[in-house]
Formats: sequence, C-alpha cells, structure tokens
Amino acid sequence: MATKSVLNDSKQVERAVALIQLGARLQVLESETDLSYERLLRLYKEVAGRSPSKGQLPFSTEWFLTWQPNIHSSLFLNMYEYIGKVSALDDIDAVMKAFKLYTEQIAACGVEPLLSITRAWRLVKFVDNNMLGRTKCSKCGGHFVTDAYENSRHFECGLCTPPARAGKSSSAGGIFLH
Repeated sequence: MATKSVLNDSKQVERAVALIQLGARLQVLESETDLSYERLLRLYKEVAGRSPSKGQLPFSTEWFLTWQPNIHSSLFLNMYEYIGKVSALDDIDAVMKAFKLYTEQIAACGVEPLLSITRAWRLVKFVDNNMLGRTKCSKCGGHFVTDAYENSRHFECGLCTPPARAGKSSSAGGIFLH
C-alpha cells in the first residue's frame, strides 16, 4: 500500500491553484491532478471566489481550424512544442508556460487572446490523439494547426492567404493584417 506524500499533495494543490488562476475549467483540474473532486471544488471556490463554470468542455476540432482561432492556436502550439523540446516539464506544466507566453505575446500586439487555457489544453490533447496536427505553410514556412491528414504539398496558412473578409473589422485578430 502506497503511503500518501505530503510533498506530492502540496505539488498537486500548487498545480491546481496555478490552473485555476489561469482560468482552467474544473474538468481540466480533475484530469491533471490527483486531487478529489470535492477538494478541487473547495479549492476552486477559495481561489476564484466563485463556483466553477458548469457544462461540457468544447470538443470540436473545427474551432481550431477557423481563421482567427487558427492563428492563435498555431502560435500557442508552436510555443508549447518548443518548450517541450527544450525543457523536462510535465505536459500540463508546459501547457501552462506556453499559455502564459502566448497571452504575453498577444497582449504585446494589443489583441485580446482568443485561446483560453482550457482550449489550449484541449488543443494539445487533440494533437496528442492525432485528431489535429501541424502543417508547414508552402509560402511562409510557418507551422499551423490543421487537420491531422492535411496535404502539406500546397498548404497555405491563413496569414498568407486570408479569407476574403478577413481583417475588415477592428475586432480581435484584425491586427495581424496591418
């Protein structure tokens, strides 16, 4: 019988608090920590000052493939994969670091982030399960989130070939075309 480690418990609580502060949904906390649902619920209320959001997590890969979300998702995923290559972090810690870097970079551009920590986490799960992948743009050479089986031979990203109405409004993401 394994004995309970106070140090491991402390690390689990610390990870859960960091995820809550980044805005993660309760389902992410349950998946990425060994803490009980009841304990996570109490911790969530204490840290966030409110009850967690209810409802299902987004489960469609389609959101990541639409124009503006694809640019944001691709930026995050490239950061995540780089952090994974140069560090020995657990996957969830790499997700948190990449998400912080993503939000810093987006803020520096004066744009609202389209990606939440929960969507970022879900994106990594989709890529890990080969539901989404990354494809190199044949024009700029950047790597973008695509269907797992995208034909890379003539792939052009949404920055090189934006949709006809892209950037026409001042809404989030339009800054990428200025």
